[in-house]
Amino acid sequence: MEEVIIIGSGCAGWTAAIYLARAKLSPLLVTGSEPGGLLTTTTLVENYPGFPLGIQGPELMEAMRKQAERFGTRVKYLSVVTDFQCNGKIKRVKIDDEWLETKAVVIAVGARPRKLSVPGESELETKGVSYCATCDGALPVFRNQPLVVVGGGDSACEEALYLTRFASVVYLIHRRDALRASSIMAERVLNEPKIKVIWNSVIEKVLDPKEDRVTGVLLRNVKEGTTNLLECRGLFVAIGHVPNTQIFEGKIELDEKKLIKTTEGTKTSVAGVFACGDCVDGVYRQAVTAAGMGCMAAIDAERYLREKSI
Repeated sequence: MEEVIIIGSGCAGWTAAIYLARAKLSPLLVTGSEPGGLLTTTTLVENYPGFPLGIQGPELMEAMRKQAERFGTRVKYLSVVTDFQCNGKIKRVKIDDEWLETKAVVIAVGARPRKLSVPGESELETKGVSYCATCDGALPVFRNQPLVVVGGGDSACEEALYLTRFASVVYLIHRRDALRASSIMAERVLNEPKIKVIWNSVIEKVLDPKEDRVTGVLLRNVKEGTTNLLECRGLFVAIGHVPNTQIFEGKIELDEKKLIKTTEGTKTSVAGVFACGDCVDGVYRQAVTAAGMGCMAAIDAERYLREKSI
């Protein structure tokens, strides 16, 4: 019988592990198939407190792992949670092909950015293709360069406005002839002289994998069918995120975006199950906010175990 199982190994998961291990609860953390989460796919992280010169994403995740293990966290590397049962006080978690029982669960499975799925996108990820302007926009490679944002909602507008601080020009690519964003966000974008909106267009290809960096995007006008090459040095994809919550559907309460609903901190609809990080947060999605939520979930889980005396 486990005291607590943590599902996920991003900032939220490792932070929860640090707190729970220091509380002498000997947590078991399941990393998933991609240990470290989204931060392992980034390069320089400049906005995580405590690192004045920045730190590489994988290096930050490795440091968190070592810190968690130092206090007694046990880790199932590259293992995947394939099923989950939460009826009654005792929860059952299927890790690969093995069922384990636990008194509490912390879910920190994160979310993945929705991708364009066009040629060149995956090859140039971290080489000019980004899914987070707040994370990467201030990097030297993007300063005083033409940048492209794709999307038409509030997130895309926020990303485009943020990038005007660094870019020479920001092109906002949208497949329709009007933004889906809120009126105030759309107005800000349309009134910003450094943002040029390209309507009724989609990206067909990201260039140029042969140069190992982004040099431009091939656009197609969806109404006219014409194509043209737009030169740029960075592509920021802002078409939404997909929470990694599929196995929890029908078992704990999710919202319309498939994010886990929480109340009173990190409590889910099932007693003894707590959730944190990007599988809960559809607004901020930052490493530091995920870490903070991981701390909250650990404290909530510790109090639950102490009060319930399961």
